[in-house]
Amino acid sequence: MKTSRTDELINFAAIISNMMKLLLLLLLIPSVVFSQVVNTGMTDRYDSLETGKVKIGGLIDTYYGFDFNQPETSDRAYCVSSPRHNEININLAYIEVQYINERVRGRLVPGFGTYINANYANEKGSLKNLIEANVGVRLSKKRDIWVDAGIFGSPYTNETAISKDHLMYTRSLASEYTPYYLAGVKVSSPIGKKLKAYAYLINGWQVINDVNNKLSMGTQLEYRPNDKLLINWDTYIGDEYSVQTPDYKTRYFTDVYLIYNSGKRFSLTSCAYIGLQDKKDTLGVRSQPYWWQGNVIGSWQFNKTISVSGRLEYFNDMNAVLVTPITTVKGFDCASAGLGMNVKIGNNALFRLEGRAFYSDRKMFIGPSDQETNSSSLLITNLTVWF
Repeated sequence: MKTSRTDELINFAAIISNMMKLLLLLLLIPSVVFSQVVNTGMTDRYDSLETGKVKIGGLIDTYYGFDFNQPETSDRAYCVSSPRHNEININLAYIEVQYINERVRGRLVPGFGTYINANYANEKGSLKNLIEANVGVRLSKKRDIWVDAGIFGSPYTNETAISKDHLMYTRSLASEYTPYYLAGVKVSSPIGKKLKAYAYLINGWQVINDVNNKLSMGTQLEYRPNDKLLINWDTYIGDEYSVQTPDYKTRYFTDVYLIYNSGKRFSLTSCAYIGLQDKKDTLGVRSQPYWWQGNVIGSWQFNKTISVSGRLEYFNDMNAVLVTPITTVKGFDCASAGLGMNVKIGNNALFRLEGRAFYSDRKMFIGPSDQETNSSSLLITNLTVWF
């Protein structure tokens, strides 16, 4: 029996309610140390800046990937990070300029590479080369409340586009199908020593140019119970109507992720999310398809130089809300497993080698003989240098 739109909304509200209860429970966990763990799901980190001075940095992320399905166009399916097959290329290269004093701050990050080509294809003109460009003002001399406006990194999921910050070189399917960037206004404020809140008023789901003249909203709670663990909860509500998706209406999305760093050998991160998409077709028939995913990534440090990391994940979008299959099947579902080796070279370079396998019960991929298949394998190597 089909569920009604009201039932779907009730189910979604119940999920959010349970997440809120989980967060409130975590707030009761005793702690005596203010957290130092880094939220790798975000890119703008002003804490390390020297007040009153401009900081200039940069990064070059090079890679070579071999997709054993050997796509004819050399574009690997279902990804925007390191997306090219059988060629040496630049995933992402950028220059980063940052400044902060007691009352104002700013961040400019122009970027280039195959990630930009794949992920910013719908942006216009020079905007497609802006990873971040934002300015902020502090509203109070006594309280650390900031308002930032412009283009900034998205808080959604535990991975950003900056590979050096993450346990695995490749990005999870989770992050490939949520916004890497947002455009709008962000307000941030601490709530006590362990909790920080953010509110977002933005142009939409990973867009710089607004496609429907309706603003979207997002929230974020970042909780650090101690110096080793971080728990983050995000929400998104916005109208996703566009020329490309004329039947899309309001989108509801929420995620929860945790980041654990023992400070010694073991690190772990995990993310789960669910989204609902209101739809209304030309006959006025309404529906609310949903998508969801879960992943876990771990890393073991052998010494100061060498570590290994692994990932398990599952992604389900059976109504093709976000993922368009490249085969004749309808909807998308896929499991993935990966294993990587990471070698740190000094303080400013990282060499990585990673193998990754994708599998589905259905034929989601196209093999080397141009036949539909239910699996895909990737071997990829990377050298990233930053300053």
